[in-house]
Amino acid sequence: MPKISKILLLAVSVVLVLTVFLGVHTSGVSAASEPQDGAYRQINVYSEVLRHIQSDYVTDPNIPAVTNGALRGLLESLDADSSYLTPEDYKAYKADKLKDAGRAQVGLVVSKRFGYATVVSVVPGSPADKVNLTDGDILEAINGVDTRDLSLAMIQLMLNGQPGTEVSVSVVRPRKAVPDKLTMTRTLVAEPPVAETLYENASILYLKPVILDREHVSGVEAKLKAEDKNGSKKILLDLRDVAAGDMGEATRLANFFLKSGTIATLEGQKVDKQVFTADPSKAIDAATPMVVLVNRGTAGPGELVAAALLDDKRADLVGEKTFGEGAQQKLFELPDGAALILSVAKYGSPSGKKLQDDAVTPGVLVAGPADDQAAAEEEGETPDSATATVTKPSVQVDEQLTRALDILKAKTA
Repeated sequence: MPKISKILLLAVSVVLVLTVFLGVHTSGVSAASEPQDGAYRQINVYSEVLRHIQSDYVTDPNIPAVTNGALRGLLESLDADSSYLTPEDYKAYKADKLKDAGRAQVGLVVSKRFGYATVVSVVPGSPADKVNLTDGDILEAINGVDTRDLSLAMIQLMLNGQPGTEVSVSVVRPRKAVPDKLTMTRTLVAEPPVAETLYENASILYLKPVILDREHVSGVEAKLKAEDKNGSKKILLDLRDVAAGDMGEATRLANFFLKSGTIATLEGQKVDKQVFTADPSKAIDAATPMVVLVNRGTAGPGELVAAALLDDKRADLVGEKTFGEGAQQKLFELPDGAALILSVAKYGSPSGKKLQDDAVTPGVLVAGPADDQAAAEEEGETPDSATATVTKPSVQVDEQLTRALDILKAKTA
Protein backbone atom coordinates (compact mmCIF):
# COMPACT_ATOMS: atom_id res chain seq x y z
CA MET A 1 0.00 0.00 0.00
CA PRO A 2 1.43 3.47 -0.90
CA LYS A 3 2.51 5.57 2.06
CA ILE A 4 -0.05 8.30 1.40
CA SER A 5 -2.83 5.68 1.40
CA LYS A 6 -1.64 4.32 4.71
CA ILE A 7 -1.66 7.80 6.23
CA LEU A 8 -5.15 8.46 4.92
CA LEU A 9 -6.32 5.12 6.36
CA LEU A 10 -5.17 6.03 9.84
CA ALA A 11 -6.50 9.58 9.61
CA VAL A 12 -9.93 8.35 8.48
CA SER A 13 -9.99 5.79 11.30
CA VAL A 14 -9.24 8.44 13.91
CA VAL A 15 -11.91 10.75 12.46
CA LEU A 16 -14.40 7.88 12.54
CA VAL A 17 -13.76 7.16 16.20
CA LEU A 18 -13.95 10.82 17.11
CA THR A 19 -17.23 11.12 15.23
CA VAL A 20 -18.81 8.29 17.23
CA PHE A 21 -17.23 9.46 20.49
CA LEU A 22 -18.57 12.99 20.11
CA GLY A 23 -21.98 11.80 18.96
CA VAL A 24 -21.79 13.71 15.67
CA HIS A 25 -23.39 12.26 12.56
CA THR A 26 -21.77 12.87 9.19
CA SER A 27 -24.55 15.21 8.16
CA GLY A 28 -24.04 17.32 11.25
CA VAL A 29 -20.29 17.81 11.29
CA SER A 30 -20.52 21.32 9.91
CA ALA A 31 -22.77 22.28 12.82
CA ALA A 32 -20.44 20.95 15.51
CA SER A 33 -20.18 22.89 18.74
CA GLU A 34 -17.04 24.72 19.85
CA PRO A 35 -15.71 21.80 21.99
CA GLN A 36 -16.27 19.46 19.04
CA ASP A 37 -14.49 21.88 16.69
CA GLY A 38 -11.57 21.83 19.09
CA ALA A 39 -11.46 18.04 18.99
CA TYR A 40 -11.53 17.96 15.21
CA ARG A 41 -8.71 20.48 15.04
CA GLN A 42 -6.59 17.85 16.77
CA ILE A 43 -6.69 15.90 13.49
CA ASN A 44 -3.97 18.27 12.29
CA VAL A 45 -1.83 17.16 15.21
CA TYR A 46 -2.52 13.49 14.46
CA SER A 47 -1.60 14.06 10.80
CA GLU A 48 1.69 15.63 11.81
CA VAL A 49 2.47 12.74 14.15
CA LEU A 50 1.62 10.25 11.40
CA ARG A 51 3.85 12.08 8.95
CA HIS A 52 6.81 11.74 11.29
CA ILE A 53 6.04 8.09 12.02
CA GLN A 54 5.81 7.34 8.32
CA SER A 55 8.88 9.26 7.24
CA ASP A 56 11.23 9.17 10.25
CA TYR A 57 10.54 5.98 12.23
CA VAL A 58 13.45 3.52 12.28
CA THR A 59 11.59 1.01 10.08
CA ASP A 60 8.57 1.08 7.80
CA PRO A 61 5.74 0.88 10.37
CA ASN A 62 2.89 -1.62 10.33
CA ILE A 63 0.13 0.94 9.79
CA PRO A 64 -2.84 -1.36 10.59
CA ALA A 65 -1.19 -2.25 13.91
CA VAL A 66 -0.44 1.42 14.58
CA THR A 67 -4.07 2.28 13.77
CA ASN A 68 -5.47 -0.40 16.08
CA GLY A 69 -3.14 0.64 18.87
CA ALA A 70 -4.06 4.30 18.49
CA LEU A 71 -7.79 3.57 18.53
CA ARG A 72 -7.51 1.19 21.48
CA GLY A 73 -5.48 3.74 23.41
CA LEU A 74 -8.01 6.46 22.58
CA LEU A 75 -10.85 4.43 24.12
CA GLU A 76 -8.88 3.17 27.12
CA SER A 77 -7.78 6.71 27.95
CA LEU A 78 -11.43 7.35 28.85
CA ASP A 79 -11.93 4.48 31.32
CA ALA A 80 -11.18 0.79 31.74
CA ASP A 81 -14.60 -0.31 30.46
CA SER A 82 -14.44 1.50 27.11
CA SER A 83 -12.98 -0.68 24.37
CA TYR A 84 -12.16 -0.64 20.67
CA LEU A 85 -12.78 -3.95 18.91
CA THR A 86 -11.15 -4.60 15.54
CA PRO A 87 -13.37 -6.28 12.93
CA GLU A 88 -11.76 -9.62 13.88
CA ASP A 89 -12.27 -8.95 17.60
CA TYR A 90 -15.88 -7.91 17.10
CA LYS A 91 -16.62 -11.03 15.05
CA ALA A 92 -15.26 -13.19 17.89
CA TYR A 93 -17.12 -11.08 20.46
CA LYS A 94 -20.46 -11.58 18.68
CA ALA A 95 -19.85 -15.29 18.23
CA ASP A 96 -19.14 -15.64 21.95
CA LYS A 97 -22.38 -13.83 22.82
CA LEU A 98 -24.34 -16.35 20.74
CA LYS A 99 -22.94 -19.34 22.61
CA ASP A 100 -24.60 -20.97 25.59
CA ALA A 101 -24.79 -18.97 28.81
CA GLY A 102 -23.07 -21.90 30.52
CA ARG A 103 -19.66 -21.06 29.09
CA ALA A 104 -16.86 -22.37 31.26
CA GLN A 105 -14.72 -19.84 33.08
CA VAL A 106 -12.02 -19.56 35.70
CA GLY A 107 -13.90 -17.50 38.29
CA LEU A 108 -12.32 -14.08 37.84
CA VAL A 109 -13.76 -10.58 37.70
CA VAL A 110 -11.18 -8.46 35.88
CA SER A 111 -10.70 -4.85 34.85
CA LYS A 112 -7.77 -2.88 33.45
CA ARG A 113 -5.40 -0.82 35.57
CA PHE A 114 -2.10 0.69 34.48
CA GLY A 115 -2.69 -0.76 31.03
CA TYR A 116 -2.86 -4.40 32.17
CA ALA A 117 -5.64 -6.80 33.12
CA THR A 118 -6.10 -6.64 36.88
CA VAL A 119 -7.92 -9.08 39.15
CA VAL A 120 -10.83 -7.35 40.90
CA SER A 121 -12.21 -10.37 42.73
CA VAL A 122 -12.13 -14.18 42.71
CA VAL A 123 -15.08 -16.56 43.05
CA PRO A 124 -14.54 -18.88 46.06
CA GLY A 125 -13.77 -22.46 45.05
CA SER A 126 -13.15 -21.53 41.41
CA PRO A 127 -10.07 -22.52 39.35
CA ALA A 128 -8.64 -19.04 39.98
CA ASP A 129 -9.13 -19.48 43.72
CA LYS A 130 -7.41 -22.88 43.65
CA VAL A 131 -4.22 -21.35 42.17
CA ASN A 132 -4.44 -18.59 44.80
CA LEU A 133 -5.10 -15.63 42.52
CA THR A 134 -6.25 -12.68 44.61
CA ASP A 135 -7.46 -9.08 44.39
CA GLY A 136 -4.90 -6.77 42.84
CA ASP A 137 -2.92 -9.43 40.98
CA ILE A 138 -1.95 -8.24 37.50
CA LEU A 139 -2.42 -10.59 34.56
CA GLU A 140 0.54 -9.61 32.42
CA ALA A 141 -0.35 -12.11 29.69
CA ILE A 142 -3.10 -14.59 28.83
CA ASN A 143 -2.06 -17.56 26.69
CA GLY A 144 1.11 -15.69 25.84
CA VAL A 145 -0.69 -12.53 24.64
CA ASP A 146 0.28 -9.32 26.44
CA THR A 147 -2.84 -7.86 28.05
CA ARG A 148 -1.65 -4.33 27.21
CA ASP A 149 -2.56 -5.21 23.63
CA LEU A 150 -6.04 -6.46 24.51
CA SER A 151 -9.27 -4.60 25.20
CA LEU A 152 -11.16 -5.50 28.37
CA ALA A 153 -13.85 -7.19 26.28
CA MET A 154 -11.27 -9.46 24.63
CA ILE A 155 -9.57 -10.21 27.96
CA GLN A 156 -12.89 -11.42 29.36
CA LEU A 157 -13.53 -13.46 26.21
CA MET A 158 -10.09 -15.16 26.39
CA LEU A 159 -10.62 -16.23 30.00
CA ASN A 160 -13.78 -18.10 29.02
CA GLY A 161 -13.99 -21.24 26.91
CA GLN A 162 -15.12 -24.83 26.72
CA PRO A 163 -15.26 -26.90 29.92
CA GLY A 164 -12.03 -28.80 30.52
CA THR A 165 -9.86 -26.54 28.37
CA GLU A 166 -6.87 -24.77 29.88
CA VAL A 167 -5.85 -21.13 30.03
CA SER A 168 -2.40 -19.97 31.10
CA VAL A 169 -1.67 -16.62 32.70
CA SER A 170 1.47 -14.73 33.63
CA VAL A 171 0.83 -13.03 36.99
CA VAL A 172 2.67 -10.04 38.42
CA ARG A 173 2.39 -9.81 42.19
CA PRO A 174 3.46 -7.03 44.58
CA ARG A 175 7.14 -7.05 45.46
CA LYS A 176 7.97 -10.00 43.19
CA ALA A 177 10.49 -9.42 40.42
CA VAL A 178 9.53 -12.44 38.29
CA PRO A 179 5.96 -13.14 37.10
CA ASP A 180 4.28 -16.38 38.21
CA LYS A 181 3.22 -18.76 35.44
CA LEU A 182 -0.14 -20.34 36.27
CA THR A 183 -2.43 -22.71 34.38
CA MET A 184 -6.14 -23.05 35.11
CA THR A 185 -8.71 -25.49 33.76
CA ARG A 186 -11.96 -23.83 32.78
CA THR A 187 -15.08 -25.15 34.45
CA LEU A 188 -18.73 -24.25 34.92
CA VAL A 189 -18.34 -22.02 37.95
CA ALA A 190 -21.30 -21.96 40.34
CA GLU A 191 -21.35 -19.10 42.81
CA PRO A 192 -22.01 -20.39 46.34
CA PRO A 193 -25.33 -19.42 47.97
CA VAL A 194 -25.61 -16.60 50.47
CA ALA A 195 -23.59 -17.50 53.55
CA GLU A 196 -25.24 -16.99 56.94
CA THR A 197 -23.60 -17.09 60.37
CA LEU A 198 -24.78 -16.03 63.81
CA TYR A 199 -22.29 -14.37 66.18
CA GLU A 200 -22.42 -13.25 69.82
CA ASN A 201 -25.12 -15.61 71.08
CA ALA A 202 -27.11 -15.16 67.87
CA SER A 203 -27.36 -11.40 68.36
CA ILE A 204 -25.42 -10.62 65.15
CA LEU A 205 -26.61 -11.91 61.77
CA TYR A 206 -23.72 -12.20 59.29
CA LEU A 207 -24.68 -12.36 55.58
CA LYS A 208 -22.27 -12.89 52.68
CA PRO A 209 -23.46 -12.88 49.05
CA VAL A 210 -20.70 -13.45 46.47
CA ILE A 211 -22.63 -11.86 43.60
CA LEU A 212 -25.56 -9.45 43.45
CA ASP A 213 -27.79 -11.18 40.94
CA ARG A 214 -31.50 -11.88 41.41
CA GLU A 215 -30.95 -15.28 43.02
CA HIS A 216 -28.48 -14.08 45.64
CA VAL A 217 -30.30 -10.84 46.46
CA SER A 218 -33.49 -12.86 46.91
CA GLY A 219 -31.48 -15.16 49.17
CA VAL A 220 -30.54 -12.19 51.36
CA GLU A 221 -34.18 -11.09 51.37
CA ALA A 222 -35.37 -14.50 52.54
CA LYS A 223 -32.84 -14.64 55.38
CA LEU A 224 -33.69 -11.12 56.54
CA LYS A 225 -37.41 -11.90 56.61
CA ALA A 226 -36.79 -15.14 58.49
CA GLU A 227 -34.72 -13.37 61.14
CA ASP A 228 -37.24 -10.53 61.37
CA LYS A 229 -39.83 -13.03 62.61
CA ASN A 230 -37.44 -14.11 65.37
CA GLY A 231 -36.82 -10.57 66.59
CA SER A 232 -34.47 -7.84 65.44
CA LYS A 233 -30.74 -8.58 65.37
CA LYS A 234 -27.67 -6.61 64.52
CA ILE A 235 -26.62 -7.08 60.89
CA LEU A 236 -23.15 -7.59 59.40
CA LEU A 237 -23.26 -7.49 55.58
CA ASP A 238 -20.03 -8.72 53.98
CA LEU A 239 -19.54 -7.18 50.53
CA ARG A 240 -15.85 -7.99 50.27
CA ASP A 241 -14.96 -9.26 46.78
CA VAL A 242 -18.51 -8.59 45.58
CA ALA A 243 -17.88 -7.20 42.12
CA ALA A 244 -20.30 -9.02 39.82
CA GLY A 245 -24.04 -8.81 39.40
CA ASP A 246 -26.64 -6.31 38.33
CA MET A 247 -26.96 -2.67 39.37
CA GLY A 248 -30.74 -3.02 39.55
CA GLU A 249 -30.39 -5.89 42.00
CA ALA A 250 -27.86 -3.88 43.99
CA THR A 251 -30.42 -1.09 44.28
CA ARG A 252 -33.00 -3.63 45.46
CA LEU A 253 -30.59 -4.95 48.10
CA ALA A 254 -29.84 -1.46 49.44
CA ASN A 255 -33.58 -0.80 49.63
CA PHE A 256 -33.97 -3.70 52.10
CA PHE A 257 -32.19 -1.53 54.67
CA LEU A 258 -33.58 1.91 53.73
CA LYS A 259 -37.07 3.34 54.11
CA SER A 260 -36.28 6.63 52.44
CA GLY A 261 -33.55 8.60 50.74
CA THR A 262 -31.51 8.34 47.58
CA ILE A 263 -29.86 5.01 46.79
CA ALA A 264 -27.94 6.00 43.66
CA THR A 265 -27.93 8.18 40.55
CA LEU A 266 -27.10 7.49 36.90
CA GLU A 267 -26.16 10.24 34.47
CA GLY A 268 -24.25 10.78 31.23
CA GLN A 269 -23.68 13.35 28.51
CA LYS A 270 -26.56 11.92 26.46
CA VAL A 271 -28.27 10.02 29.32
CA ASP A 272 -30.74 12.02 31.38
CA LYS A 273 -30.10 11.90 35.10
CA GLN A 274 -31.95 9.13 36.92
CA VAL A 275 -32.36 9.13 40.69
CA PHE A 276 -33.05 5.82 42.39
CA THR A 277 -34.85 6.36 45.70
CA ALA A 278 -35.79 3.96 48.45
CA ASP A 279 -39.33 2.55 48.40
CA PRO A 280 -40.66 2.24 51.99
CA SER A 281 -42.76 -0.77 51.03
CA LYS A 282 -39.63 -2.73 50.04
CA ALA A 283 -37.67 -2.06 53.22
CA ILE A 284 -37.23 -5.10 55.48
CA ASP A 285 -34.97 -3.85 58.25
CA ALA A 286 -34.25 -0.12 58.22
CA ALA A 287 -33.40 0.32 61.90
CA THR A 288 -31.29 -2.57 63.20
CA PRO A 289 -27.63 -1.60 63.93
CA MET A 290 -25.56 -2.48 60.88
CA VAL A 291 -21.95 -2.72 59.66
CA VAL A 292 -20.82 -3.38 56.09
CA LEU A 293 -17.48 -4.95 55.18
CA VAL A 294 -15.74 -3.82 51.97
CA ASN A 295 -12.32 -4.26 50.40
CA ARG A 296 -10.47 -3.48 47.19
CA GLY A 297 -12.33 -6.36 45.56
CA THR A 298 -15.68 -4.63 46.17
CA ALA A 299 -16.71 -3.12 42.84
CA GLY A 300 -19.72 -2.11 40.77
CA PRO A 301 -22.91 -3.50 42.38
CA GLY A 302 -21.14 -4.02 45.71
CA GLU A 303 -19.94 -0.42 45.70
CA LEU A 304 -23.42 0.90 44.93
CA VAL A 305 -24.84 -0.80 48.03
CA ALA A 306 -21.95 0.25 50.26
CA ALA A 307 -22.10 3.88 49.11
CA ALA A 308 -25.85 4.09 49.63
CA LEU A 309 -25.72 2.70 53.18
CA LEU A 310 -22.75 4.90 54.06
CA ASP A 311 -24.06 8.17 52.65
CA ASP A 312 -27.55 7.63 54.09
CA LYS A 313 -25.91 7.01 57.48
CA ARG A 314 -27.55 3.60 57.67
CA ALA A 315 -24.37 1.60 58.34
CA ASP A 316 -20.72 1.89 59.31
CA LEU A 317 -18.24 0.73 56.67
CA VAL A 318 -15.16 -1.27 57.69
CA GLY A 319 -12.27 -2.45 55.53
CA GLU A 320 -10.39 -1.04 52.55
CA LYS A 321 -11.13 1.51 49.83
CA THR A 322 -13.12 -0.20 47.09
CA PHE A 323 -12.03 -0.80 43.49
CA GLY A 324 -13.89 1.96 41.65
CA GLU A 325 -16.32 0.68 38.99
CA GLY A 326 -19.79 1.78 38.04
CA ALA A 327 -20.54 2.79 34.47
CA GLN A 328 -23.17 1.89 31.90
CA GLN A 329 -21.87 0.86 28.47
CA LYS A 330 -23.28 1.06 24.96
CA LEU A 331 -22.01 -0.70 21.84
CA PHE A 332 -21.54 1.19 18.58
CA GLU A 333 -20.95 -0.74 15.37
CA LEU A 334 -18.60 0.89 12.84
CA PRO A 335 -18.89 0.69 9.02
CA ASP A 336 -15.71 -1.40 8.62
CA GLY A 337 -16.97 -4.17 10.91
CA ALA A 338 -15.22 -2.87 14.01
CA ALA A 339 -17.04 -1.70 17.13
CA LEU A 340 -16.79 0.54 20.16
CA ILE A 341 -17.92 -0.32 23.66
CA LEU A 342 -18.29 3.10 25.23
CA SER A 343 -19.23 4.14 28.76
CA VAL A 344 -22.20 6.47 28.32
CA ALA A 345 -23.30 7.04 31.93
CA LYS A 346 -21.85 6.73 35.44
CA TYR A 347 -23.45 5.69 38.69
CA GLY A 348 -23.15 8.09 41.60
CA SER A 349 -23.61 7.81 45.35
CA PRO A 350 -26.26 9.80 47.27
CA SER A 351 -23.59 12.39 48.12
CA GLY A 352 -22.85 12.89 44.42
CA LYS A 353 -19.54 11.02 44.11
CA LYS A 354 -19.08 8.91 40.99
CA LEU A 355 -18.31 5.32 41.91
CA GLN A 356 -15.91 4.87 39.01
CA ASP A 357 -13.99 8.05 39.79
CA ASP A 358 -13.96 8.11 43.60
CA ALA A 359 -14.72 4.52 44.70
CA VAL A 360 -15.95 4.17 48.32
CA THR A 361 -13.75 4.81 51.36
CA PRO A 362 -14.89 3.19 54.62
CA GLY A 363 -14.95 5.19 57.82
CA VAL A 364 -12.93 2.48 59.58
CA LEU A 365 -9.89 1.43 57.53
CA VAL A 366 -8.51 -2.05 58.21
CA ALA A 367 -5.93 -3.73 55.95
CA GLY A 368 -6.89 -7.04 54.40
CA PRO A 369 -5.00 -10.35 54.50
CA ALA A 370 -3.53 -9.74 51.03
CA ASP A 371 -1.73 -6.68 52.38
CA ASP A 372 -0.38 -8.74 55.27
CA GLN A 373 0.91 -11.35 52.81
CA ALA A 374 2.66 -8.66 50.74
CA ALA A 375 4.33 -7.33 53.87
CA ALA A 376 5.58 -10.82 54.70
CA GLU A 377 7.04 -11.16 51.20
CA GLU A 378 8.80 -7.82 51.57
CA GLU A 379 10.46 -9.11 54.75
CA GLY A 380 11.71 -12.15 52.87
CA GLU A 381 9.38 -14.67 54.48
CA THR A 382 8.10 -15.92 51.14
CA PRO A 383 10.66 -17.24 48.60
CA ASP A 384 10.73 -15.58 45.18
CA SER A 385 10.09 -18.09 42.43
CA ALA A 386 8.97 -17.86 38.85
CA THR A 387 6.61 -20.79 39.27
CA ALA A 388 5.54 -20.54 42.92
CA THR A 389 2.05 -19.48 43.88
CA VAL A 390 1.11 -17.57 46.98
CA THR A 391 0.50 -20.02 49.80
CA LYS A 392 -2.37 -19.08 52.05
CA PRO A 393 -1.75 -19.64 55.77
CA SER A 394 -3.70 -22.56 57.21
CA VAL A 395 -4.89 -20.32 60.05
CA GLN A 396 -5.61 -16.72 59.15
CA VAL A 397 -7.04 -14.07 61.44
CA ASP A 398 -9.67 -11.93 59.72
CA GLU A 399 -8.87 -8.53 61.22
CA GLN A 400 -11.59 -6.80 59.22
CA LEU A 401 -14.28 -9.18 60.45
CA THR A 402 -13.00 -8.91 64.03
CA ARG A 403 -13.13 -5.11 63.92
CA ALA A 404 -16.62 -5.12 62.43
CA LEU A 405 -17.88 -7.46 65.14
CA ASP A 406 -16.33 -5.26 67.85
CA ILE A 407 -18.14 -2.22 66.45
CA LEU A 408 -21.46 -4.07 66.36
CA LYS A 409 -21.03 -5.37 69.91
CA ALA A 410 -20.76 -1.79 71.14
CA LYS A 411 -24.00 -0.77 69.42
CA THR A 412 -27.31 -0.87 71.22
CA ALA A 413 -29.87 -3.07 69.50
